[in-house]
Amino acid sequence: MTGDDTKHLPLEDLHAAAGARFGAFAGWSMPLTYPAGVMKEHLHTREHAGLFDISHMKLFEIRGSGAEALLNRACPFDAGALEVSQSKYTFFLNEAAGILDDLIVTRLGQARFMVVANAGNAEADEKHLRGLALDVEAKGDFDAKIDALDRVFLAVQGPEAWAALSRAGIETGSLLFMHGFEPRENWFMSRSGYTGEDGFEIGLPEADARNLVAKLLEDERVMWVGLAARDSLRLEAGLCLHGLDITPEIDPTSAGLMWAIPKEVRASGAFIGADALRSILERGPAQKRVGLKPEGRQPVRTGAALFDTDGNPAGHVTSGGFGPSAAHPVAMGYVQTSLAKPGAKLFADVRGTKIPVDISPLPFTPHRYRKG
Repeated sequence: MTGDDTKHLPLEDLHAAAGARFGAFAGWSMPLTYPAGVMKEHLHTREHAGLFDISHMKLFEIRGSGAEALLNRACPFDAGALEVSQSKYTFFLNEAAGILDDLIVTRLGQARFMVVANAGNAEADEKHLRGLALDVEAKGDFDAKIDALDRVFLAVQGPEAWAALSRAGIETGSLLFMHGFEPRENWFMSRSGYTGEDGFEIGLPEADARNLVAKLLEDERVMWVGLAARDSLRLEAGLCLHGLDITPEIDPTSAGLMWAIPKEVRASGAFIGADALRSILERGPAQKRVGLKPEGRQPVRTGAALFDTDGNPAGHVTSGGFGPSAAHPVAMGYVQTSLAKPGAKLFADVRGTKIPVDISPLPFTPHRYRKG
């Protein structure tokens, strides 16, 4: 990718002024770390409140009498079952039940939904949705309009996130985990995140975002946190990264994500990939996503091959690194279904050295969401 193709965050000047070190991610120039460093940024989020610029992600508003039908075709869930302000983790699947993207859908009104999609898939997701909308319109007397919103998107994560937002004039007390609403005109806020901590994601106009950031950073409990610590936080929390832990070649059954698909939708839903997913469920997946805990202090990284105790190929690592809160290396990967048992012993090949690895329950650190 050339420099001219790289996208830049609207608040890039604020990150530069804060001393951010930038790097490429999903076609964007993103702040990877700040002067405090990955370890302090990670631990500060777990103990206080981390401020993340996630404007590389995309928000889509879907509205109209065909909005539910569109989402029910695009995703393996029941859009009609969502209450106003309720959010749902779901997917776009292909016909083979591979995960094109994972996303969060929030019902904003009777015929209005907000979809939050991943950065690297945003253009493909929009094309996918618009194509499906044409199909929905052709099959009945209703419409489904899709608007890609131009918003700065911020995340405030950590046990003191609510208090920091309150001090900045944003009250969050009645909002529970996996719920969202529009607190002001052209704002969208949900109680959700990618760290395993209590937290919020806020989409808002750039001018409002600059004002909010200034207020938040006046609070000593709040620190800018970059993409590197965001990755270690989500890995400790056992959360998948699309493109690594979930891909168009991996189905929700293998990924251990069937909890996101209601039983009645599994049985009779007409979503894309439904027949393939039912077939996989019937015969059982050949591989499963598991947590991996290497012995010692040596992390195992993405792509490392896994072997059983007899030296036979057993799977591979999809995400790996050091967990500052767990205080040991952490990883996720896929192994043969017969080996996917907590405590099972494997070996990871790290530059020719076989590192002993235990299959571990996920997450590595407890989730601390505010569910009520």
